[in-house]
Amino acid sequence: MNLPDVTSNQLKVAALPLKWVGMEGIALPIRLSEQSKLTLSAKANVFVSLDKENAKGIHMSRLYIKIRDIFTKNVLSINTLNTLLNELISSQQGLSSAAKLQLNFELTLLKPALLSEQFGYQTYPISICCDSIDKKMNTEISLTIAYSSTCPCSAALSRQAISDAIALEFSEQTISKEALLSWVNSTQGSIATPHSQRSFAYLKLKLQPNFLPCFSELIKGFEDVIGTPVQTAVKREDEQEFAKLNAENLMFCEDAARRLKLALESNKTVIDYWFKVEHQESLHAHNAVVVDHKFAHSYENNSE
Repeated sequence: MNLPDVTSNQLKVAALPLKWVGMEGIALPIRLSEQSKLTLSAKANVFVSLDKENAKGIHMSRLYIKIRDIFTKNVLSINTLNTLLNELISSQQGLSSAAKLQLNFELTLLKPALLSEQFGYQTYPISICCDSIDKKMNTEISLTIAYSSTCPCSAALSRQAISDAIALEFSEQTISKEALLSWVNSTQGSIATPHSQRSFAYLKLKLQPNFLPCFSELIKGFEDVIGTPVQTAVKREDEQEFAKLNAENLMFCEDAARRLKLALESNKTVIDYWFKVEHQESLHAHNAVVVDHKFAHSYENNSE
């Protein structure tokens, strides 16, 4: 059947090229490794350039078919992404010289408790953005890490309050160990607690050419750097251990930011970065925030 193709018609108005034309919100199943049969639900945004000035538009359906077929048959890898970008361009038969893809998905990781036999699952939002321009591929990833932060200033003030309370409670020069322990373990011993809050690190990383990290290892590395990642299922011994971790890792948002920056600067696979550290204060009605980046770029004015 000879069906009309209006994309081949000549324009009757302005004949101009366009940077990016494509589709957003395409539902896709993706797999992260050959060994895993588990598929993740992803949403894809896909674009190509429209270089031919007189073309009415791109072949939109070809983009959908290419991205569907390639991710149906292949695991997510740098080779898969590179192949897809090249085929997106070639599918347009001379209309395009550049292609861009963004994949958004959530990675679910099993997390064991700190001490007990308990475990749970945590999801991490991840975005991969790659493009092929002038036959050169660029890859950037974005991810979010949740953690707990305990204020050093509040901890110091709490210690001072406890010290003052002990001085009032025990006026004699020599204090009975048993009496002190009994007081500390009573409700009277709960004089002050430092304020803690759920906190977030939002990271955008530009990677070395032809490299895509193992996301679970990357996330674990950032959580180890910060020191107090949020937990899933816990028992009392796990909660106590988590309290100890927070006490050992007192941090302002500046401290967390410097830990991340040191890790990013020493990571040879990351050639550029932007990050935002956000401590969602339990003391204030506003957040404490740090934003930093390596080179000046469009990330500078991003929020998260």
